[in-house]
Amino acid sequence: MSKQEKRLNKDRPMDLLSMSLNGIVLVKLKGGRQLRGKLKNYDAHLNLTLDEAEEIIDDGENNNLGTIILRGDNVIIISPPPSVAKK
Repeated sequence: MSKQEKRLNKDRPMDLLSMSLNGIVLVKLKGGRQLRGKLKNYDAHLNLTLDEAEEIIDDGENNNLGTIILRGDNVIIISPPPSVAKK
């Protein structure tokens, strides 16, 4: 484990995002939309870049979106990958 990883604390939101980089996250947006994708980047405003993103639709189908950028003020919740949540 690197020094950087030792200093990260999953109880701090921005550290949790750092620990989630390159992992699959679930993002809930205003308006009820849900997206899943690989978290590639983020900033202090919670603007997110997701790779291999897909919209999760209630009827069981998913809409593939590819690489997208989400504006942070639309984000309600970000769920980290299970491997990060257990640390």
